[in-house]
Amino acid sequence: MTDVLTYCLNVHPTQTFDDVRAALTGPVRAVKRSISPDRPFPVGLRLSAECTAALTEPALREELAGLLSDGDLRPVTMNGFPYGPFHGTRVKEEVYLPDWRSEDRVRYSTDLADLLAALNPEGTFVSLSTVPGAFRPNGAGAEAVVADNILRVVAHLVALARDTGRHIALAIEPEPCCFLETIAETVTFFETWLFSDAAEARLSELADLPRSKAAEALRAHLGLCYDVCHAAVEYEDAAGSIAALRGAGIPVHKLQLSSALRIPSGNPAAREALRRFDEPTYLHQLIARGEGGLTRFTDLGEALAPGGACDGEEWRVHFHVPVFIDTLPDFATTQDFLREILALHRAEPISPHLEIETYTWQVLPEGLAAGSVEDAVTREIEWVREQLS
Repeated sequence: MTDVLTYCLNVHPTQTFDDVRAALTGPVRAVKRSISPDRPFPVGLRLSAECTAALTEPALREELAGLLSDGDLRPVTMNGFPYGPFHGTRVKEEVYLPDWRSEDRVRYSTDLADLLAALNPEGTFVSLSTVPGAFRPNGAGAEAVVADNILRVVAHLVALARDTGRHIALAIEPEPCCFLETIAETVTFFETWLFSDAAEARLSELADLPRSKAAEALRAHLGLCYDVCHAAVEYEDAAGSIAALRGAGIPVHKLQLSSALRIPSGNPAAREALRRFDEPTYLHQLIARGEGGLTRFTDLGEALAPGGACDGEEWRVHFHVPVFIDTLPDFATTQDFLREILALHRAEPISPHLEIETYTWQVLPEGLAAGSVEDAVTREIEWVREQLS
C-alpha cells in the first residue's frame, strides 16, 4: 500500500466558493511550495453544503477543477463531516447535524461523492469521511434508520464506480460522546448493522448487485476514518484497536492525524490552565480516568464546573493541538499515542490516506498559534514525515 499524506482544508474557512478559491490559491499553494514544489500535492477538501450546492453550477465546477489543475493539486480525500459553517460561529454539537437519520445527510454525502468523481481521473481511490451516526443523545434507537441511510450512500458509490471508474469509500469517524464512540462500539455496529447478512442483502437490492458481490462491495466502499485524537481521548489501546478493526474486516479508509490535551493528574492549577481552552466555537469533550473507570463530560466547561471532573484523575480533552507539540506549560498532549499509531502504520500500513487535522488554529490560546497557519501546517507535515521515515 502506498500511503498519501495531506492536511484537511477545514483549517481554513470553506463555507462559500469564494472561501474555497481563497484557500486553494493562497495557503494551500504556500504549503505546496514548501512541501511538494516539484510534484503534485494531495489535498483534503472540505466543502460545506452551501458550497456544494453552488458547485452544481457548471461554470463554478469548471473553475474548481481549474484551480486544482493549475495548482497541481489532487483532491484525494474529502471531509464530509461538517455540513454547515465551521469557523467564526458556534459549532459545538450542531456539527453533527444533519446526522445520519436525515435525508439531508444522505443527499450531502452523495453530492460530495459526485463532485469527487468529477474532479478525479478514472482509476482513482478517494475517501469521504463523515459523522459517527449522530450525537449520542440523538442516536438512541435510530440504529436501523442510520444503517439504511448509510447503505443507500454505499449503493450510490457502487454505481459511481461502475459508471465512472472512480472508487470512492465512505469513512465513518467515531468521536467521543457520539452514537459511535469507541472502537468496540463501532465494531459491534458494523457487525450487526453494516456488514451483516441483512446488510449484504439490502446492498444487493439497492445497487442491483449479485448477492455474492455485496460483501466485497461493502468493504470496498465503507469503513472507518480513524481519528487519532478521538481514539486517544477514549483511552483506546493503539495496537489493540487496530487489531480489532482488522479482525472484524473493517477497513480504515482514512487515518486522521491529530493530538489531544492530556493532564496526567488533575489538580487546581491544571483546571485553571484548562480554562484558556474552554472556548465557544467547538465541542471539547473531556474523559476522566480514575479508580472507578471512565467518566465522560460533553464539553470542557461542564467538566470544569463544580461537581465536574475530580482532582487526581487523568483527563484527556478533545481539543486538537499541533501534532509537533508534546508538552505544554501546564500539561501534556497525546503525541505519544500518535507516535505509536504512526509506528504501527510504518510497520504495517493502516490506511491509504493520512490526513493531518488541526482545525483549531483560530481558537488556540495565545502563544500556541504563533506564525501563519500555512507555516504551522508545513511544520506538521514535516513532523509526520519524520515519524514515517
